[in-house]
Amino acid sequence: MKRFDIYRKIPKDLTQPTMAGAMVSICSMIFIVFLLLSEFTSFIAPDVRSELYVDNPGEIEKLNVRLNVTLPRLKCEFVGLDIQDDMGRHEVGFVENTYKKPIHNNAGCRFEARFKVNKVPGNFHVSTHAAGQRQPQTPDFSHIIHEVSFGDDLKNLSLSSHTSFNALGGRDKTDGRAESSHDYYMKIVPTVYEDVWGKTNISYQYTYAYKDYVAFGHGHRVLPAIWFRYDISAITVKYHETRAPFYTFITTICAIVGGTFTVAGIIDSMIFTAAAVFKKAELGKLS
Repeated sequence: MKRFDIYRKIPKDLTQPTMAGAMVSICSMIFIVFLLLSEFTSFIAPDVRSELYVDNPGEIEKLNVRLNVTLPRLKCEFVGLDIQDDMGRHEVGFVENTYKKPIHNNAGCRFEARFKVNKVPGNFHVSTHAAGQRQPQTPDFSHIIHEVSFGDDLKNLSLSSHTSFNALGGRDKTDGRAESSHDYYMKIVPTVYEDVWGKTNISYQYTYAYKDYVAFGHGHRVLPAIWFRYDISAITVKYHETRAPFYTFITTICAIVGGTFTVAGIIDSMIFTAAAVFKKAELGKLS
């Protein structure tokens, strides 16, 4: 069986260690460790790819909405949420899954809401309409938007850093006119995210346009509000995570180790040969 051994061993007394060989070996090991760590990091991090198609993903009729806004100059007792759409829905003073927190010594309000809307063009707006006759004398809808997002929450996924899922997050309109209404026109794009394990999350990206204005009707000024008007695109974006097969990772490791040792052996051989030639030349000069 020994005749089939292609890795023949050379006795130690026939080998010669050199300082140059030691330096090449150390550098080779450092280079191999660096490449292996880089390849392992690349292997465990999934590659996210995207595609477009026409579809209505998720629940056919409803769309989850998350709203979080601060109104620094309007008391919580006046703040309410109204919802309207093209299917005839019209709710004034929606209160389910809403939360109000007084701020600035009760002079302002932090308003949060979780609700569903129909998947048709419509709007939801923060206003004082639900306050009825108890309207503030000078309602000021200056605001800071922390979140306006739709669908599943992607905070724990790799797409969470994409600002298009919460495009209005961080928008500060506290320097506007107190009597102004604020209109945000949003174009919503359904987005499907599928991880490497096949779990699917359905969220929605959006872009927006903005304007502020003072509205008048029937000879008097209309109460201001913060309007979020939306329309849903028929095009769906799908992101899906992919990961290279494990055998590809093993093949790459073998290529790194084998290639590095081969190149290092060639470099060491060249250095050793050059040193030997130099020594012979020096001996020739001395003789």
